[in-house]
Amino acid sequence: MARLRDIVLDCARPAATARFWAAALDGYAVAPYDDEELARLRALGITDVEDDPTVLVESREGGPRMWFQLVPEGRSCKNRVHLDLAAPDREAEAERLVGLGATVLDRFPDHLVLADPEGNEFCVIGEDG
Repeated sequence: MARLRDIVLDCARPAATARFWAAALDGYAVAPYDDEELARLRALGITDVEDDPTVLVESREGGPRMWFQLVPEGRSCKNRVHLDLAAPDREAEAERLVGLGATVLDRFPDHLVLADPEGNEFCVIGEDG
């Protein structure tokens, strides 16, 4: 039986988008760059981690990893898949996420629709669902 391992998001700025999601999600952090990874990037001609074409965000609690990968084309339509984030206070969480760079797109009685700095849509719902 398969299990969810990674969530992969295409983006124009993987490092910045990874930092947004690491800050947005409880228990997540951008994976540290060890010497081996830095050597791999240098071999590709990449000397600044801001230019890393694939950035990993890991859960400290065993949740799925998130990969942010560079793609040449921009987003052209509504997401076919999105994340739902649960928070005890939807409005307060939306305000915090806006402070990180998100945009509120729409408000409904039971959830809010936001977009990350790359325009990827996601929802904030109450913890009780």
